[in-house]
This record gives sequence, structure tokens and C-alpha cells, in this order.
Amino acid sequence: MNPFSYARPSSVDEAIGQFRPDSRYIAGGTNLLDLMKENVTRPTQLIDITRLPLADIEETADGGLRIGALVSNADLAWHPLVEQRYPLLSQAILAGASPQLRNMATTGGNLLQRTRCYYFYDSTTPCNKREPGSGCSARNGLNRIHAILGHSDACIAVHPSDMCVAMAALEAVVHVQGPQGERRIAFADFHRLPGDEPERDNTLVDGELITAVELPPQGFADYSCYLKLRDRASYAFALVSVAAALDMDATGIRGARIALGGVAHKPWRKAEAEAALTGEPADEAAFSAAADILLEGASGFEHNAFKIELARRAIVRALTDAAKGAAR
Repeated sequence: MNPFSYARPSSVDEAIGQFRPDSRYIAGGTNLLDLMKENVTRPTQLIDITRLPLADIEETADGGLRIGALVSNADLAWHPLVEQRYPLLSQAILAGASPQLRNMATTGGNLLQRTRCYYFYDSTTPCNKREPGSGCSARNGLNRIHAILGHSDACIAVHPSDMCVAMAALEAVVHVQGPQGERRIAFADFHRLPGDEPERDNTLVDGELITAVELPPQGFADYSCYLKLRDRASYAFALVSVAAALDMDATGIRGARIALGGVAHKPWRKAEAEAALTGEPADEAAFSAAADILLEGASGFEHNAFKIELARRAIVRALTDAAKGAAR
């Protein structure tokens, strides 16, 4: 048992003021407690943020939604405005975890899930995420679930969240507050590729606390689809997932968003693939061309090369289903 102290602040400022280098904020704890049990993370202090006023969902002045960091995944997925305006997000959340975990997991905590890798969770094996410079066991080990895009010599782990894939496609904005004040982070800039610092999953600095996630007014409510391919029908991480969203009129596609999960250290998007769909008819040829662009440079390892073709087919299928519209 690793000893740690516990604090339960009643305001955001108090929580930030209590943070020290080896502290961790905790809310639902659905990932952090697992990491502590496995000795992957050993904080000297837990700061319980569940009393903070961050559990509301509010409409913004421009017609978007501001989601408090403590809103549970279940409450977010089933919120009437989310179901109506952002069905892509609702679908993605309900595709993840289990009802029990969705009741506990929070919006902010979901963003902070550590990347998925057997060796990261096994403290008896070398892992650059746990111990920088020790090596990546997955590269020559069991790597069936690992990255095909954006990986580096230091790390081939993948980001585990379904919710984040949808938020990436929707171009959400993350609100954080820390010792240096408040800032807004575009969702595309929140998570990192591993590079030579795989221990850093995101761009937060010490003491920064996620306070909210803001969704823009455009929710692609009429033409969107979240497709998750996995080894079993429930409670399994994605081998490949696709958040597909289209803006369409009678002549074809006016705009598109595509984000992939299960393939990289962060939700994967490529502006060139989305631009290639603009002005095109919503057909298999256009979707296949976009898939080729999105997967350009993909490379697999001994056990996961199949994910490249799986991802290509998943992109085409998700875009096809999205184009069928809300009445499907």
C-alpha cells in the first residue's frame, strides 16, 4: 500500500491551490484507481473535486453547449439537448464502458484516461510511458490493439476513449484553470502524439484542472454516425472506431468531419480527408478516396497490420451510414 494524503476542496481556486507535483485530481476514479492498484501511478495526494460546482450542462450564447467537467458520462449521453443536437456524442458515450462505469465516469476524467497498452499496465515490463527511456515492450510483443498511425519508436499505445473521438469530430473546446489562470484548448491540441515524450498524454501543465468542455453550435444532428468495431459486443475497447459527420444538401456534401479511435495515441483527424469530401456526392467512391487520405502513412506491427484495412472499411461504412440521415 502506497500512502497518500486526501483533500476535499470546495472551490476550484482551493483545489488548484492545494495541488503539488505528485498530486492527482480525482472524481469518479474509474481509471485513476485502477492505475494506483497496479502501481502504475503513485500519487502522494488525492484532491477530491466532487464538491466543486462543475456538474451542469448549459446552453451557450451562440447556441452551443457548455458541459461541466463533473457531468457523468451517463447524464451527458442521455441529456435531451445532447441527444437532439449532438447524437454523435451520445452514440459514442453509450458505445463505451458499462452502465455502471458511465454512472461514475466524468466528462473531465474521460479526457484524461491513460492510453491503452497491456505493457503500460504491467509494472514488471519495460514501458517508456511509465519509465521514460526503459523501452517499449509492445513493439516486439503482443501488439494487436496498438497504433497504426502517429506512433513513434518510443510508444505505439492508443487512446482508449470513445467520447473523445466524437468530441474531436465535433471540434469541442476544453476549458481549463490552473495556477497561471484560465485558458481554452482546441480539442485537436489537447491530446498528444507520443513522439519522444510518451509519458505525456495531453498538453495540461501541473495543477491545471479541466472545468468544462464546450461544444459548438454545429452538431451534425441530421447526418452523423459513430461506428465501433471491437472483439465483443459490449465493454470492450475499440480496435477501430469512426466518428463521421456530414453537412449535406440536395447536391451532395457541403462539409465533413471524420475522427478515428483505436488507431493512434490521440483521436485521429486529417483536414485533407475532410476537404476531399466537400462538394462531392455522398457515394462509395468519395468515401473510399477520403479513407485513403485519412490512412496515408499507416503502418502496422506483427499482430495489428489488419487494422489498416479494417479502418478503411470502417470509414466507408460510417460515412455511408451517416449519409443515410437521422431517419435511418
